[in-house]
Amino acid sequence: MTLAAVLFDVDGTLADTERDGHRIAFNQAFEESQLDWNWDVDLYGVLLQITGGKERIRFYIENYAPSFLNKNNLEDWIAQIHKIKTKYFLNLLKEGKIPLRPGIKRLLDDLRSNNIKVAIATTTTYENVSTLLQCTLGNDALEWFDVIGAGDIVPNKKPAPDIYQWVLKQLNLSAETCIAIEDSENGLKSSTAAGIRTIITISEYTQKQDFSDAILVLEDLETTGKQIDTRTISNLLNQKQNK
Repeated sequence: MTLAAVLFDVDGTLADTERDGHRIAFNQAFEESQLDWNWDVDLYGVLLQITGGKERIRFYIENYAPSFLNKNNLEDWIAQIHKIKTKYFLNLLKEGKIPLRPGIKRLLDDLRSNNIKVAIATTTTYENVSTLLQCTLGNDALEWFDVIGAGDIVPNKKPAPDIYQWVLKQLNLSAETCIAIEDSENGLKSSTAAGIRTIITISEYTQKQDFSDAILVLEDLETTGKQIDTRTISNLLNQKQNK
């Protein structure tokens, strides 16, 4: 089988965005909204089991601040908090405080030079993705990617396979010709449910998760004794999956 495309998750995969990015931005949004909520490092690790920022806020309300469930127009209010949070997160990106993870740019360069398609499959917002890419890879970074699947373009977020199925459809490729790169168990469930073999690069919050369905589990793309490149990924595509 010939490798046709590599599909990248964003948060925790392209960059360590969670602890000192999204979490900080959520807390800043809560402060601006005059809420006494504070998501510390440990609590945020629990909340990350829920995919999607608005969904995460609702989960928090249901489990930690149930009195807010009676608020009028709750969904609109949650969406407004999330919008404020996005503003603060984008500021962190523009300030250069969230760099790419080791090996990401090198691998992207290598894939593109070998005419392998690259795509994004994430449930974070398109604005978050585009700003991260442009702040770390340059103003033309969006043109590097053949497809960017982000935000609410599909009805169900990870661990549902919807976003990967959408990206495959846009690429007009079969799952068997692609590899996904993820950092979380929910991401792995999403990609494998879509039939895509998956490499895991563990992030701070996902170290103890179950990655038994991954074809390879790494700390990152650089510190494994050898660099992960197009040839390595092509070979993995044709190996039997270890269980």
